[in-house]
Amino acid sequence: MKSSFLVAALPLVVSGCASTLPEVVDSAGHPDSAYAAPVRYEGAIGSYTHRIPVDPKPWRGLNDAQAPRQEGT
Repeated sequence: MKSSFLVAALPLVVSGCASTLPEVVDSAGHPDSAYAAPVRYEGAIGSYTHRIPVDPKPWRGLNDAQAPRQEGT
């Protein structure tokens, strides 16, 4: 084996062996242990409404109806 490989691999092996284990945590105070209401099933297409293409409406009348009114006219 090449010595450069050993130089790179040795710190990885040593750090893997020297890792510490996590502390044991009491699960009673954990936020995930709080009560949660069960999820109700809702179909993926439950609120689907069939729509068909329509011809466009005249835009000038719609635009004029939504424009702010000018004072004095």
